[in-house]
Amino acid sequence: MTSGLDDPDFPAYATGQAAELLGVRQAFLRSLDAAGAVVPARSPGGRRRYSRRQLVLAARVRELLDQGHALAAALRIVALEDDLEAERKLTAGLRALLAARDAPPAGR
Repeated sequence: MTSGLDDPDFPAYATGQAAELLGVRQAFLRSLDAAGAVVPARSPGGRRRYSRRQLVLAARVRELLDQGHALAAALRIVALEDDLEAERKLTAGLRALLAARDAPPAGR
């Protein structure tokens, strides 16, 4: 049995904690929420709660913003990077299947 803290999508971090971990102001995280870029879960009291996966995304966006990209461009870059990574994994899997299919039978 695993706890919610083992889950990268578990909303474990309050806005202040998330901002401190990322080295940003809370307003930055609120702006990502307002833009629909990183939409945190809400606690029963309505407070934002961020997951580790969301913090990774926010850090990637922050890095691109620091490089001079606009928010829309940063989000597009992140999406394209994610798409590329998924395609690379798919290609590697297909190559492995082809290699296994073309390999001579064992014992010959």
